[in-house]
Amino acid sequence: MHAIRVLLVDDQPMIRTGFRLILEAEPDITVVGEAPDGVAAVESAAALCPDIVLMDIRMPNMDGVEATRRIVESGSPSRIVILTTFDLDAHVVDALRAGASGFLVKDGPADSLVGAIRTVAAGDAVLSPRVTHRLLDRFAHLGGPATPDVPSRLGALTSRELDVLRALTRALSNAEIAVELGVGETTVKTHIAHILEKYGLRDRVQAVILAYDCGLVVPRDTR
Repeated sequence: MHAIRVLLVDDQPMIRTGFRLILEAEPDITVVGEAPDGVAAVESAAALCPDIVLMDIRMPNMDGVEATRRIVESGSPSRIVILTTFDLDAHVVDALRAGASGFLVKDGPADSLVGAIRTVAAGDAVLSPRVTHRLLDRFAHLGGPATPDVPSRLGALTSRELDVLRALTRALSNAEIAVELGVGETTVKTHIAHILEKYGLRDRVQAVILAYDCGLVVPRDTR
């Protein structure tokens, strides 16, 4: 069995040590390196080729947003999970737009961290319904009003693909989308794959960002 290779990026040594202890207690996860800032993260990601980069968002020298952008733009296959102290950290949205595959709040339970690593390594994304909705609604609200019409930028999608994309913005799982739309889970996966392929997206998080950027979904007022 291929162990999931993880790079830990955080400017606090005790945080890195804690995450290492949690992850290395799992038989299918190994920590291949640590980095104290974004500059070292970019260098380590290139040298170690980890499956997952667990990336702190606020660091000296180079923050997690810029490090994420550089790793993604380099063409690295490494997938990035952002770590944040605050669940409404506005920089998280920037990191997701830069190519991160999700995020976790640092004070969350250990099993959430382990589960997120496995989820992202399997090619999916980490979307916490409560926190993601609050972040993206806040971001969309600041970005301007949305329109009930289908944006021209999403014209390549079929009506069913649009339904699936709207469901993704609500952080529904594939199984939940299947029940809501009355189709099989395999069909949902196929629709998501088509959405990602048509717009060159890495995962469902990027699809959600696209939906909000285009104004497909009307943001709720979170003030």
